[in-house]
Amino acid sequence: MALPSILSKNLKIPVVAAPLFIISNPDLVIAQCKAGVVGSFPALNARPAEELDRWLEKITTELAEYDRQNPENPSAPFAVNQIVHSSNDRLQHDVEMCVKWKVPIVITSLGAKEFVNEAIHSYGGIVLHDIINNRFAHKAIEKGADGLIAVAAGAGGHAGSLSPFALIQEIREWFDGPLLLSGSIAKGDAVLASEAMGADLAYIGSAFIATHEANATQAYKQAIVDYNADDIMLSNLFTGVHGNYLKPSIEAAGLDPNNLPESDPSKMSFGSGGSSASKAWKDIWGCGQGIGAIKIIGSTHDLVENLTNQYNTAKARLV
Repeated sequence: MALPSILSKNLKIPVVAAPLFIISNPDLVIAQCKAGVVGSFPALNARPAEELDRWLEKITTELAEYDRQNPENPSAPFAVNQIVHSSNDRLQHDVEMCVKWKVPIVITSLGAKEFVNEAIHSYGGIVLHDIINNRFAHKAIEKGADGLIAVAAGAGGHAGSLSPFALIQEIREWFDGPLLLSGSIAKGDAVLASEAMGADLAYIGSAFIATHEANATQAYKQAIVDYNADDIMLSNLFTGVHGNYLKPSIEAAGLDPNNLPESDPSKMSFGSGGSSASKAWKDIWGCGQGIGAIKIIGSTHDLVENLTNQYNTAKARLV
């Protein structure tokens, strides 16, 4: 099945930048789209709720102006992430804002609701749903999602436990629609490997934390550069859902990474930022296992350029 044009045109490299809680803001999204990858942000990053309208106006207006000035090199589309969990009391409002501004791509997480898909489809947008196993993948497509984001082991923030090889293989046995892969992808080589496995695009998050445009503290950005996969652990304490976090940030919050309690998933509260006194991702820094590839804090443009050069070099090696 051919990719929808919205996921194939104007991309310099087959990459969607993952929405990063707190970190993704309009400046980062705009920079990502101008650089040639799909930019995204969680709707909940715009606080209070009324701010989402202003964010969408800024992103839409600035990208349209950029496209007018650069007709030979237009921007990539952008996406908004909607947390479809029952604790998100903003969902209806935030979906209405996406409809108002005709957001091209909506990424849904932690549940699949048909009314969200129907609202986005009403103006021609598409919905990608992130999943951690084949069972959830089936449910998402049954409820009307257009594509899937396979969140495999090693992904930053909320992560799955399955090997990307197993997850992509099982999904591709029955689904030939848009499929993205998330999990430890921080180099162009891994983007190419994602395609070789059967994914259409790679889903990259943690690498964008160490960019000038990201709304992260300098210490957080430096940690992405300084640490590697050995410094990351999986825990469900902070939101009720298993996620990957930097051990040093857990220690800085006064907790022992080797003796973290289990959280009660029924007490998840994404509208308020989590269920723990130490909040993900303000105090407890989420990131994926691929951060060993990140060596400097730089611009979003330079990061995408590096990814593109690595991708093309990797392709040339296989010829």
